[in-house]
Amino acid sequence: MATYDTLNAEQYEAVTTTEGALLIIAGAGSGKTRVLTHRTAYLIEEMGINPYNIMAITFTNKAAAEMRERIDQMVGFGSESIWVTTFHSTCVRILRRFADRIGFDTSFTIYDADDQKQVMKEVCKSLEIDTKIYKEKMFLNVISSAKDTLTDPTEFALSATGDYARQRQAQVYREYQAVLKKNNAMDFDDLIMKTVELFKADLEVLDYYQERFKYIMVDEYQDTNTAQFELIRLLAGKYGNLCVVGDDDQSIYKFRGANIKNILNFEQYFPQAKVIKLEQNYRSTQNILDAANHVIAHNIGRKQKALWTEQDAGEKIHFKQFDTAYEEADYVAVDIEKQVRAGGSYSDSAVLYRTNAQSRMFEERFIQENIPYKLVGGVNFYARKEIKDILAYLKTIDNAKDDLAVKRIINLPKRGIGAASINKVQTFANEQEMSFYDAARIAEEIPGLGRGAAKITPFVTFIQTMRSKAKFLGVAELIRNIIADTGYVRELEAENTPEADARIENIDELISKAVSYEESTEAPTLSGFLEEVALVADIDDVVEGSDYVVLMTLHSAKGLEFPNVYLAGMEDGLFPSYMTIISDNSEEEMEEERRLCYVGITRAMKRLTITSAKMRMVRGETRFSKVSRFVSEIPMHLMNGTVATGKSIPKQVQEQKTSPYANTAKQILRSKPAAPVPIKVFSTEATNQMSLSYHEGDRVQHIKFGEGTVLSIVAGGRDFEVTVDFDRFGTKKMFASFAKLKKV
Repeated sequence: MATYDTLNAEQYEAVTTTEGALLIIAGAGSGKTRVLTHRTAYLIEEMGINPYNIMAITFTNKAAAEMRERIDQMVGFGSESIWVTTFHSTCVRILRRFADRIGFDTSFTIYDADDQKQVMKEVCKSLEIDTKIYKEKMFLNVISSAKDTLTDPTEFALSATGDYARQRQAQVYREYQAVLKKNNAMDFDDLIMKTVELFKADLEVLDYYQERFKYIMVDEYQDTNTAQFELIRLLAGKYGNLCVVGDDDQSIYKFRGANIKNILNFEQYFPQAKVIKLEQNYRSTQNILDAANHVIAHNIGRKQKALWTEQDAGEKIHFKQFDTAYEEADYVAVDIEKQVRAGGSYSDSAVLYRTNAQSRMFEERFIQENIPYKLVGGVNFYARKEIKDILAYLKTIDNAKDDLAVKRIINLPKRGIGAASINKVQTFANEQEMSFYDAARIAEEIPGLGRGAAKITPFVTFIQTMRSKAKFLGVAELIRNIIADTGYVRELEAENTPEADARIENIDELISKAVSYEESTEAPTLSGFLEEVALVADIDDVVEGSDYVVLMTLHSAKGLEFPNVYLAGMEDGLFPSYMTIISDNSEEEMEEERRLCYVGITRAMKRLTITSAKMRMVRGETRFSKVSRFVSEIPMHLMNGTVATGKSIPKQVQEQKTSPYANTAKQILRSKPAAPVPIKVFSTEATNQMSLSYHEGDRVQHIKFGEGTVLSIVAGGRDFEVTVDFDRFGTKKMFASFAKLKKV
């Protein structure tokens, strides 16, 4: 039996309001899961509702399993009849019974991401689409977004009139769906879209499930997309007993299709709806909550609320601004050790940041200080695919003795070198007792290789050319040459997905690492760089047990809590991002970024530290930034704000500050205490030695992206950063020397 006297007044009202539409605005740490489980028990124990008629739905299998366990414990006998499930699992169960009503066999196959890629390859091949220009992932991303909004191929084609790129996407979408239908298959987005289609096409089926689910509860409602909203609206259409729980201030998944209007406009969709706000927080101190309240209050598109707690005010928020990102990471490492020596545990602490690429500096410092850590929602920086790919090129250029490295990149990007050819080269190398690369150098002599030799030879020529360049180029410049000549980054740009953007950011961070290495080492070499990377990349034995510091992006941190939180990289241009600041939809995107900041602040239970750096290396160039506008939105009386200088900084890093980069930086910082939004990159390197044939506003031609208009040209250290709005591919940022743009 559930006990309800432990609930606060608002929680009790939410639990006992069982009829009609109900919106529970559950602020961070306000006990929403507790409300959902007690509400389920109340429906059964006090209202006499048959468990068979109750549905609780959420997003992830993990969340559904946790809710299932808590409901089972509270309700006991009969709880197995309640549907506690995810959106996708719900739809699979429905379609397994009734998919034949919309032309599918009920034994349909569900295609995962790899299956989708394979289908898309076939579609592009049949439509004679050049996948070097139009990437398969880009098409899959576009199709997924269309399905999130219930836009079928016909509707998509109608909206593409007059837009060549959209018309091409519409053609691919139509063919992709035709292949799935022919194969009696659905992808994950289809599961929801086809269930909605089923309900609208067959009112008998809809009525069956409306009778089955007379009481519906939806968790994390702020994360629902248009298709999920329509699914729930249809299911609740008969009895109207729909309870949704969410927090518009924690809606941070727009990039995944989440539609914040679902929660903001709930009362418009359900005019008789009751709204209950859970504002009492059981997680954080009042100072932390006040900071979060002040930041989020700057958003216009939100439900008014203010978190409060019965706890004490607690420590003030610690704010530290450093000269460099290295000093920032060093401070965090030292401070964590200080907390542990004072009796805390490593697992008390979490470092949160905006982008995955930011983890690199913290990982290296933690390894150097023997601080155990775990990277959540990501992969160790040097284990990420794109980093391993570039490092494999560098290893091959350095000595080519690492057969694994050579084989990793011999067909990356694709050169038409298949597994059969690679096996023949390896067999020959084994027989002749030579390295794989040495065998590849004499590919034409390998028996049975045939035409494969003609494809391997250009790869060998490229490596030999890079070896010649490596004698006079620095490591960072060598990486830039590799990604330019192989088209590695261009392929990622063409994908036009958030995942591809993150990979590009990681490659930029590797270039920054290379520049740092060159500037802090007396006689930098490629071998020396690879050796340094190997030492910090070997973390197999670092994490033992469960006592470790957590490193994660702010997106990954949602739903978690930690006694001690570090919000790192709080600078305009990084968080909020530069692209958000200059976006055409800057107000809407800024509100999403601010919600992300709110999520970060409210992860902290007892202690919150916010850090920023005046200078940070981006793409190997030093960028100067002012403190994030989000920090300025926190009243000073809530903060211990100091400008700190780094401690225990290695001698080579101190020497780095005397480089031309650092001198220029200090002059700028002295003359302009509040540095501008980081639109420009300053350096004494001679970008003025370069001359461009085009200016802002000019029309230019790119070999892959076609024609476009130059939006901006920014002087960098060794290059110009050019932003172009391409007619067919949208806005792209690129280095002038890589882009090779020609004025039209």
